[in-house]
Amino acid sequence: METAPLTPYLEDGVGSDTALRMFCFHHAGGESSMYRAWHRALGPHVTVVPVHLPGRGRRAEHERFVDLDLLLDDLEHHLAEHLSGPYVFFGHSMGALVAYRLARRRDAGGHRRPEALLLSAYAAPHLPAPLPPIDHLDDALLARFLTAIGGLPAEILGWPAWLEAALPVIRDDVRMCADHRDPGEAPLACPMHLFGADADPLVGELDLRAWSRHTTHPTDPQILEGDHFYLDESPDELFRLLRPLLRGYARAASADRKE
Repeated sequence: METAPLTPYLEDGVGSDTALRMFCFHHAGGESSMYRAWHRALGPHVTVVPVHLPGRGRRAEHERFVDLDLLLDDLEHHLAEHLSGPYVFFGHSMGALVAYRLARRRDAGGHRRPEALLLSAYAAPHLPAPLPPIDHLDDALLARFLTAIGGLPAEILGWPAWLEAALPVIRDDVRMCADHRDPGEAPLACPMHLFGADADPLVGELDLRAWSRHTTHPTDPQILEGDHFYLDESPDELFRLLRPLLRGYARAASADRKE
């Protein structure tokens, strides 16, 4: 298998032997490990490429970004050589905002756009960020709030050392999203597929439908069972929806290569 040059954002052994790559961006406080099993679930026509942001997990020694534009600058620099062929972006929660803004950057710079954006559990960017301001919450209250929305398992409340390490990451990520201001650009000429959950306390169906303002190819959101972190609890239904979508984009990419 051909292996692409590595960047700090990508895992070792990122293959390029499929017609389509799917770059996956994680939620606030998350890590790329949430996507490691997706390749087996989504089939051989797509290479799943988890993107790991700095300041957490295996990149804990790297400084975190608290400014979205600076993060996008760094992502563009490190991922550009991996985005020359057909690809899509998938982003969950904060990852949806990062994926969307990076696609905007690619488009504005005259570079290859993603074949599609697959965006999960995040309100359209002209709306307020899904998570309310949390700077006024101390660690105990923040941890309880996150468990209430499904962002942390309840048993984590009994692990103070883990919370001490995790909560600063979450705070910085949430602040980065809250500080984002939509500049009101023209719709992006890129299909968007929206996904959410029926019991999500942060993002409702109307929040997802509002993304139609930002694309020339709007689609109805797909609403699954679960809360804000539905894709961790029961990902099979999401995989069932993603497989035909990705297969279609992979076939189109293969056809383009043959022409």
